Amino acid sequence: MVYKNIVPKIVKLNIFVFLLWNIYGFINLHFMTNNFLVSWSAINEGRFWTLLTSVFSHNFLLHILLNMFVFYNFGVIIERVLGSKRFLKFYLLAGIAGSLVHCFVSEFIMHQPNISALGASGAVSGVVLLFALLFPFEKVFLFGLIPIPAIWAALMFTGLDLWGLINQTKGSSIAIGFGAHLGGALAAFIYFIGIRRPHRSTRHLRI
Repeated sequence: MVYKNIVPKIVKLNIFVFLLWNIYGFINLHFMTNNFLVSWSAINEGRFWTLLTSVFSHNFLLHILLNMFVFYNFGVIIERVLGSKRFLKFYLLAGIAGSLVHCFVSEFIMHQPNISALGASGAVSGVVLLFALLFPFEKVFLFGLIPIPAIWAALMFTGLDLWGLINQTKGSSIAIGFGAHLGGALAAFIYFIGIRRPHRSTRHLRI
């Protein structure tokens, strides 16, 4: 079935694009940068697909290892809660939201429309925040060592993203897509509000 065990399939797709960057990218880097990096300029040029393709795109080993480790650990739980089909829709929504917020921030706040981004971080931020909203008092291990309620960990990292974005607007050169992280988190918050709203007739959770 297509909609079954989505998390491992997403991980495999990320690995495939990573290999493209590090094998085919040596032959045709122009193709990779045109199709797997998102920016306000790329959208203005009509490459709307990069809003999605960039979400599955990593070109550094540490980047993909960290994103996929976090994604897998939280994603398998959220997939069980939502079901595979709804989880896939949510993941794509969070990823595209992250790309859109990155583009908006780079154009209208940083005034640098050519800043490109790649990576699953926005979508992963959405998955982590949704986990924290669904299971706020579930213990997670900060830096793999310190047990802390999931909601506090999520709020802390969201605060760090806000701090990072503010510093970027002041000229910081930190090469992290804080806007994309916040976009994914915002999508998760809106999604959570939507599934918690009772249906008019059944008044069951719409998950």
